[in-house]
Amino acid sequence: MITEISQYLQNHIQTLENDAIIFKNKLYQIDKDNFTNISSETQPITFIDGGQAEIISSANFCVTFIRVVAVEYPSKKISKKEFYLVTTAQSNNNEIYYQSKIFGDSIINEQDLYLSSEDSTIKTGRERAGISTIANIARRFAELSLASNYQHVLLDGSLDMKYKNEETYMKSHLASVAKSSSLFTSSGNSPVVLLNSIGPEGTWKYEINNETSFVKLHESAKHVFRFDGNKSLLSSLISNSKDALFLGYPYGLILADQLARVSNSEKESLRMKFLLNKDNEKIVKYLQTSNAHSILDSLSF
Repeated sequence: MITEISQYLQNHIQTLENDAIIFKNKLYQIDKDNFTNISSETQPITFIDGGQAEIISSANFCVTFIRVVAVEYPSKKISKKEFYLVTTAQSNNNEIYYQSKIFGDSIINEQDLYLSSEDSTIKTGRERAGISTIANIARRFAELSLASNYQHVLLDGSLDMKYKNEETYMKSHLASVAKSSSLFTSSGNSPVVLLNSIGPEGTWKYEINNETSFVKLHESAKHVFRFDGNKSLLSSLISNSKDALFLGYPYGLILADQLARVSNSEKESLRMKFLLNKDNEKIVKYLQTSNAHSILDSLSF
């Protein structure tokens, strides 16, 4: 059966000579002459990433721990900001809004997180957005806020703005590298795989428009990444993308991810501090309204 599935997929993956990349509702014809070599140079770059862990939550409140980290190269100086985000559900003109309070490093404006649960930028289909969605927005804003302190910055992900008030934190000097891409070509193919198969030897960029390119940052790398923003940083990423851990991906982002990540043991430690606090007995009762999945997950059959 596995062989049949593999054969089916092979037959449905198309590679066409006249293929085009679909990007923001526009078609960009693939052109083999559009590849440009990236030469290696050196300039200081700051790599920024964030991590988060949901400590306690219910349908009407959520407590999340958020950490954002900046790693400067070549000095390897590390800076970090940490805070708890407490989000509660509030009624406003017969509509449910999410209101947040920050405890710790206040690097973003709490008012920018005040959103309707029915806001089109955060809701899923016809369903109102879950309260934990606000933590994702806060982490994104915190990463962008931290980036404003540095001149040359590379972030993980894309620079596409998805959330209300995000433009307040977005700066023109930023750049980003996305580990994955959900873009398609007009034939239904993956532009990342297609460009990697027809691209030249060495390191290169393939520009889609002035803001977005696909890049190969090491000659032996198997991965091609989406790159957004300040293209003047590309030359300096070549020397930072040689680590065997993830060949062709900037090591500065790997390190920033590791330093920002909130481990399961750290999450559980923070959670127990809340649950064991005798003043939180009322809060624990609310947690019982959302722990049904946890109970089922703990059962063995």
